[in-house]
Amino acid sequence: MDGSNDQLIGALAANLRPMRPLPPPALRTLLWLMLVAAVAAVLATFSDLAVMWHRITATSDMWLAVLGSIATMATAAFAAFELSLPDRSRAWALLPLPAAALWVGASGLGCMRAYVLPGTHVAALGEARDCLLFIIGLSVPLSATLIVMLRRAYSLAPPLTAAMAGLGSAAAAATLLNFFHPFDATATDLAVHAVAVAIVVAAAWAFGTRTLRNSLAGM
Repeated sequence: MDGSNDQLIGALAANLRPMRPLPPPALRTLLWLMLVAAVAAVLATFSDLAVMWHRITATSDMWLAVLGSIATMATAAFAAFELSLPDRSRAWALLPLPAAALWVGASGLGCMRAYVLPGTHVAALGEARDCLLFIIGLSVPLSATLIVMLRRAYSLAPPLTAAMAGLGSAAAAATLLNFFHPFDATATDLAVHAVAVAIVVAAAWAFGTRTLRNSLAGM
């Protein structure tokens, strides 16, 4: 019996190939952020950087909102890579919440200002729609790239992992929107951004979950 077991183990191990370990989540996050930075560099060539900088730094709520969206992008992506590993706690999904609270809170404070920032205007309905399409459109390749990177791991929580990928991608797109967003913060503008982020997260949750589960089935 022992000989049979040894033969079975030997037969199963004969065709095994050594697996190359994945880079740590921090490094994988940095690689994805480098992609976002490359997209930012391209968009910057079509933007009036002086005007953008003036608008963002004009009031504290504006630069805090941008800081919150950048932090949400980075922490959500890092949480997704952590959650893609089977030995990680689902509590990693809480990591981007403080940054997201800063992003939403600062944007909400901007809506409460009684004046419009010089050099900006309140977005019309068509302009708000363009913001919606920009965030969703740019989030598609960013989230797709992130989910492809996540497929190399073995997540035991595919829906949560995919949702974090969607949140990080939506935050990245919202941050990059600042290159072409000469509007002051208003309740309508904030609502449009929130809808866009919600759509991206929901889409990533739906399609990303299926992709990550299929990768598990193929292992």
